[in-house]
Amino acid sequence: MNDKKFIWSVNGFWENGFSFAKEGRMKNSRVLWTKSMRVLTVFILLITLVFIAGCGEKAEPFVDKNMPYEPDTPAPDPHVGVFTSEHGTMTFPGDGENVVIDFDKELSEYLELPEGKQEARYFFMTGILPPHGKMPIRYDVAHEFQIIAGEGENRKAVDIEIGVYKDGSFSTGTNCTTADRITFFVDLDKNGDWEALDFLKQD
Repeated sequence: MNDKKFIWSVNGFWENGFSFAKEGRMKNSRVLWTKSMRVLTVFILLITLVFIAGCGEKAEPFVDKNMPYEPDTPAPDPHVGVFTSEHGTMTFPGDGENVVIDFDKELSEYLELPEGKQEARYFFMTGILPPHGKMPIRYDVAHEFQIIAGEGENRKAVDIEIGVYKDGSFSTGTNCTTADRITFFVDLDKNGDWEALDFLKQD
């Protein structure tokens, strides 16, 4: 009996020992799992914050950067009056939108516009600014002059390079077009022989 009690006591001791060890391992596993989840949660939050911050610090889209230059001075008043050249006239009422053109046959054919007197609309334009293309702008920094004549199927728009001819070279852009002069840069014979065609305001 004593031997059996002793054996039972020993067995009970080992069983209790194993039980305590098992509970200890389970407790340690739960602690490690809890710590791991906390670390993972913190890591995910940090990644999320970095992503959000990265999105917030993105540069402005390219379309907002490549905008035309405009001086920080008041825009000049629209052209008004009759402007005359050796190939015709342009008459501006001063509203900044409308013009009456009266070009001779040579200039009309070059521009592919109907010959003679007709009402049209006009815009001063930038050069090509990707991805916008050309954009309307004040005339003292313009590169082109756009004329739109006709309506519907007969509507015709033509872009004409403008600027100033000086010292054997043609310049376009800032201060090249004035209130009293609009100069077309044209190749009337379409042979590469470009010339400056001045439209000068008449008193």
